[in-house]
Amino acid sequence: MPDHYRVTMRKAVHVFSAGHFITLTDEICEPIHGHNWTVACEVVGSPDRHGMVVDFIRLRDTLTAIVARLDHAMLLPTENRLLTVMEQTVAGQPEVEVRFGSRRWVFPADECRLLPLANTTAEWLARWIGRELLNAFAAAGQPLTAGLRVEVDECLGQAAIWEQLPESARKAE
Repeated sequence: MPDHYRVTMRKAVHVFSAGHFITLTDEICEPIHGHNWTVACEVVGSPDRHGMVVDFIRLRDTLTAIVARLDHAMLLPTENRLLTVMEQTVAGQPEVEVRFGSRRWVFPADECRLLPLANTTAEWLARWIGRELLNAFAAAGQPLTAGLRVEVDECLGQAAIWEQLPESARKAE
């Protein structure tokens, strides 16, 4: 049986505090609330000639930078068919207005993170973080070509996981 390697990253620095709300159904949108989200990841692959599946320091620093972009912000989905998210300037101040039916919220633009998601669920945040991680490694000329797993925990013990399977595993499905 061939060897199998996984590198995991779960560090205290990979926590972000952010507000959000999600549309639960076509008629229900939950109230604004926040979480202290915890992010962990796992890279699956074969060690290189130096014995590393991935450079721990590069993985830590790249994930830290991605998580930091979400910290202390209002997370808003831009692809939710039930929400209207509009950037505007009112009285010289940039803001983001969000509407759901008759409900309306206005936030300072610099405190919002507009994310290309249909909802800011833990599941889709995990996918967004994972894709950002893949893009960052590819842009640095060190693509993560094996497997990647990202876990986003929105409160202790309540997490969602996204996985990017290696090409060989996808062909086997």
